[in-house]
Amino acid sequence: MTQQAFRPVHHRPVPVDARRWPDVARVPEVPLRAAVAERLLRRVARRRGLRVELPGGSVLVPAGPGAPVLTLNRPDAFFHRIGATGLIGFGESYQAGDWDSPDLVALLTELATAPETLVPTGAQWLRRLYVQRQPEAEQPSTANARRNISRHYDLSNELFALFLDPTMTYSSAVFPTGADGLPEADWGSLPAAQHKKIDQLLDLARVGPGTRVLEIGTGWGELALRAAARGARVVSLTLSEEQLALARGRIADAGRSDRAEVRLCDYRAADGEYDAVVSVEMIEAVGRPFWPAYFSTIDRVLAPGGRAALQAITMPHERMLASSETYTWILKYIFPGGLIPSVRAIAQTADRCTGLHLTYCRPYGPHYAETLRLWRERFTERADEVADLGFDQVFRRMWELYLAYSEAGFRTGYLDVQQLLLTREGARR
Repeated sequence: MTQQAFRPVHHRPVPVDARRWPDVARVPEVPLRAAVAERLLRRVARRRGLRVELPGGSVLVPAGPGAPVLTLNRPDAFFHRIGATGLIGFGESYQAGDWDSPDLVALLTELATAPETLVPTGAQWLRRLYVQRQPEAEQPSTANARRNISRHYDLSNELFALFLDPTMTYSSAVFPTGADGLPEADWGSLPAAQHKKIDQLLDLARVGPGTRVLEIGTGWGELALRAAARGARVVSLTLSEEQLALARGRIADAGRSDRAEVRLCDYRAADGEYDAVVSVEMIEAVGRPFWPAYFSTIDRVLAPGGRAALQAITMPHERMLASSETYTWILKYIFPGGLIPSVRAIAQTADRCTGLHLTYCRPYGPHYAETLRLWRERFTERADEVADLGFDQVFRRMWELYLAYSEAGFRTGYLDVQQLLLTREGARR
């Protein structure tokens, strides 16, 4: 190791409840793989210009001023975790406090840039050492759907209220843009930006007075409220009992119960006929094997001349294919059973399985990066209140990493977000 005097690192160990977090509490013993992981980190850090710091003020890999910093609080545990389970170990290592960074997003943004180049071409075979199968209980299926949704969305309405704006909208906003075309976002503008996103989607679906609307994925009810205020009649489907209760309460408080109904119902069981189907960031939780069922349901309930407007997180097609068989840290701890689609996959599935065609697509990934930044800052600022709700430090670090990792994905273009229109007409709008 290169020893170089530097400021000391002061780190307080993260207490880990082994019953709740067994894989975070356990540090695997894989000395050969750990040595490979250290060599790989050295290479990645030098190629990407990262500074890797060690306890006590020394430096493993130096870098110039302003470089993203990775601080290893427990280097041995860090390398053994990565050696055992790759990027899952990287995430669990952060949860356990084995590493930190003074600017987590800057570090993750550098790592998320062209991630396929992190492992040298001649060492791609190493990936096979880390590939794990998704546990049977988490795989996308009708039986697992409610459990998978519950693990994220039923954590606590109070938790989400701590970092979401008053609209309780948990999806990308659409902000005003400056002369440079980039979003101009701050906390005060977030509610209006969320309403702009919803209004654009409702406009895309041509929702107005008397429109029969099916919403797949309720969230906490803001889109249903917005559609009902236009004079539409809305049926909204959710599998989250927490969201169901709050959405129904918000709709009742707004005096819209005569126009908006929320049902605890799997999308596959949807019935009736609708002029518009809307669904915001729901397809990511469906799972690839059930994309045909998802689009077939939309096709089945959509009236002649109807329109389906979706908002979806997407990734490039080749990356989607490469990740579709990989069990990741995000799947293990954040969104079990999901897969982010590509625009091509959405279009191909609709064409193959339904009479619907993708006729309009509008990307706006930089707006999601800013939405996530605002959520992340809010979550971090209110960490004590998160703790007061009963969420331990391992959970809080897990969510900090999730929000920062997602923000980095949108900043690099590894992830994007789209508003999409599906109709039975084939010509693009």
